Amino acid sequence: MSGDGLTVGFFGPEDAEGVARLFTEVYGDEYPAKIVYHPDQLVAAFETREQIPIVVRTSRKVVVGYSSLFRAAPDKGVYEKGNGAVSPAFRNAGIMRMIFRHVRETLPGIRDITVLFGEPVCNHIYIQKAALAEIPFIETALEVGLMPAEAYEKEQSAPGRVSTLLMFITARPKPHVVHVPEIYEEYFQYIYRGLDDGRSFSRSGEGLPASETTRIETEIFASARVARLTVHAAGSEFERAFSAEEERIPGGHGEVIQVWLKLSWPWIGRAVALLKDTGYSFGGILPQWFGEDGLLMQKTLTQPDWEAIHLFSDRAKQILEFIRTDWQQ
Repeated sequence: MSGDGLTVGFFGPEDAEGVARLFTEVYGDEYPAKIVYHPDQLVAAFETREQIPIVVRTSRKVVVGYSSLFRAAPDKGVYEKGNGAVSPAFRNAGIMRMIFRHVRETLPGIRDITVLFGEPVCNHIYIQKAALAEIPFIETALEVGLMPAEAYEKEQSAPGRVSTLLMFITARPKPHVVHVPEIYEEYFQYIYRGLDDGRSFSRSGEGLPASETTRIETEIFASARVARLTVHAAGSEFERAFSAEEERIPGGHGEVIQVWLKLSWPWIGRAVALLKDTGYSFGGILPQWFGEDGLLMQKTLTQPDWEAIHLFSDRAKQILEFIRTDWQQ
């Protein structure tokens, strides 16, 4: 595929140095996903299918556009399309549209992927618009203040932390039961009504089980000041175990805290209520995140700049309204 002398295709090891140069050109050394600056690490991830990068090259094989499909969830079949960069000299060449089109055309043949999601930034609408024009993504969640302002200093495109929109497309359908927290029933009805995969629903009414032992995995993104807590199991001691895990987050590294929970739990409503009591609020739904669907809860330690969140679609704007309403309650 080509356009204006450019070609798009899957990454090869010979592109790795060019990727590092591209990100340095666009972001300096502040891009949070540090793998893009390390050619040897990028090649290793490519060989294990942890990363399936896509590049846009000039006729001289210079890398001027990049994005990657990479594993980003507890279930290995869930890949994210992200880590995008376009050389400033080619900003109006339609590079991201070329990449999105390539993803759309090749996705059915990529056996590793069951669900693909995008995470476009919300300091502008251009990537959101390009993604939705080329791939039938469905918006399901929004991460408030995820990206640090420092990542955008070089291009001067954001005055503060940048939120990201989560949009999914199902490559391999997996109908299953979703347990709905009563306080979010309206939100779930709206989001699932537009999903591209079937579900059945049951209202969550059970208490946390004594038969389960809480198990939480925490990941710290120090440069972004983000902590992510994946709750693999929640038992009757969940409140105490979660509080202890949260206290272990290093000072200064928890400006944004995200929690991933399983919607396969009949007791998900009780876990949500406990998190709400400690300052967490609704973030959205994560299709097939654990093989079955997940729920994003999130906490921001500073007041979000809601007006700085720019969204393209009416659906995304409605999801933001749910998130803002729940944050204020």
